[in-house]
Amino acid sequence: MLSSQKVRALAPEMDPLRMGMGWTREDLERPQVLVESTYGDSHPGSAHLNRLVEAAVRGAQDGGAKPARYFATDICDGMAQGHDGINYSLAHRDLIAGMIEVHANATTFDAGVFISSCDKAVPAQLMGIGRIDIPAVMVPGGVMAAGPDLLTLEQIGKYSAMQRRGEITQEQLTYYKHHACPGCGACSFMGTASTMQIMAEALGLALPGTALMPAEEPELEEAAYRAGLRAAELAREGVTARQIVTRESFENAVMVHAAISGSTNSLLHLPAIAHEFGVDLDAETFDRLHRGAHYLLDIRPAGRWPAQFFHYAGGVPAVMEEIRSMLHLDAMTVTGHTLGENLERLHADGFFARCEARLRPWNLTRADVIRPFDDPIGRDGAIAILKGNLAPEGAVVKHTAVPREMFQATLRARPFDCEEDAIEAVLRHDIRPGDAVFIRYEGPRGSGMPEMFYTTEAIASDPELGRAIALITDGRFSGASKGPAIGHVSPEAAAGGPIALVEEGDLIRIDIPARVLAIVGVSGRACAPEEVERILHERRARWQPRPPRYTRGVLGLYCRCAASPMKGGYME
Repeated sequence: MLSSQKVRALAPEMDPLRMGMGWTREDLERPQVLVESTYGDSHPGSAHLNRLVEAAVRGAQDGGAKPARYFATDICDGMAQGHDGINYSLAHRDLIAGMIEVHANATTFDAGVFISSCDKAVPAQLMGIGRIDIPAVMVPGGVMAAGPDLLTLEQIGKYSAMQRRGEITQEQLTYYKHHACPGCGACSFMGTASTMQIMAEALGLALPGTALMPAEEPELEEAAYRAGLRAAELAREGVTARQIVTRESFENAVMVHAAISGSTNSLLHLPAIAHEFGVDLDAETFDRLHRGAHYLLDIRPAGRWPAQFFHYAGGVPAVMEEIRSMLHLDAMTVTGHTLGENLERLHADGFFARCEARLRPWNLTRADVIRPFDDPIGRDGAIAILKGNLAPEGAVVKHTAVPREMFQATLRARPFDCEEDAIEAVLRHDIRPGDAVFIRYEGPRGSGMPEMFYTTEAIASDPELGRAIALITDGRFSGASKGPAIGHVSPEAAAGGPIALVEEGDLIRIDIPARVLAIVGVSGRACAPEEVERILHERRARWQPRPPRYTRGVLGLYCRCAASPMKGGYME
């Protein structure tokens, strides 16, 4: 018996309450499909999703199921930038996952379709799917088109910093701001939103080829319709998400992440998702799989093209075709077929030829966007995990965005206890080449782990500083960030991690090839490791925890309960 029918037999109020919404007796007896989305007028990544909801509803109905629409709207990191709203960003990921748990378990459904586009919404829904463990299909909400001259949103931070330094006019900045988002969908670069849509497909929970479809085009609605049909089939088959997604699925996702030079925020989201699926995915696994991995994708912010070109070039299946020797091809997917079988079926169906035809008007081929495996952009993945006396549990750097001059460097520490003070110092030119700018007390327990987006943009857009300093933080970065940025330093300052003990003039050693982040001197003087440890021990004896920044509400709860960034920053 279907789960919904078992619960229906236990709850005599269920039939009349549903019939009060217009359900028929036949509806009550069908498989029940939860259609969960983040639709709302919150930002372009969610404002269009109701079209996809209705398409999924039609698909579930045509598949003989009864769908029910539920909503848990997300916020936008872009709109939350520059004020304390960004502190809610990571916390609301866990709240959306919690609402999915509530929606699915308070009534009980036999399957689900999950529809979202953006930074925290996609990982939240994936976390929720793992937690409730019902048959489930993910529908990535697609990507927006680029603006004039292929303008995309991640360039606005650079232009804003240039305007504040007097390098462009306010009129120029206003033009860029008013033309960077010409429509709905995820922002058109390989930020966290695009990365996580790709991760949903790489894990096997989205139908093949559906990540980063152009949001305004009919084929995305067709994909949502097919997801509804498939959810109805899965309800009868009884194949749950945890039966599909295994450790091998997560390793496939990490290999795809390396090939696309995905967002560093994946180091928060994939471990948190894995935790809900009962899989231990640690930072060392990321580092191990990225070593020697071929980086292929020429998409912004590290590459040349907006993210809409990713789908034109064949999307996730095209990336998987190039790295298939590195993948678990026998991993099961939501189609009911293995990853390898899906790729063969796409070839037979002409999928790759249809996609590549979309590139011809731009005079491009697939290889211009997704490089061949034997001709990669890089051969060491995209992410490195650094450790040392400054980050005993680890720190994250996207080395594909770091200038080669900063791969091995010894810098002077310039510590700041909040981002606002740090960015003012950068814009006032108080930061000089050779400095290591620290922003601390911005981890999950400190302030909710906001992005340090404007500071990274101010540094990366400065032709001198962008190649001569580093930014080190227990906070995180936007998926659009580039430049010498090291984040997720763990343990964080609020938990008494060594980053809280750094003082002005300490010498900081960064060695990306050796995976080292360490304090190697004090007051501008190099010291032996034993002396550094003694000095840190003395500083720790004097250190006092800061009073919590938030004691009430959502952020009070999140900051009390958040796990380490290296574990995924989920609420324990």
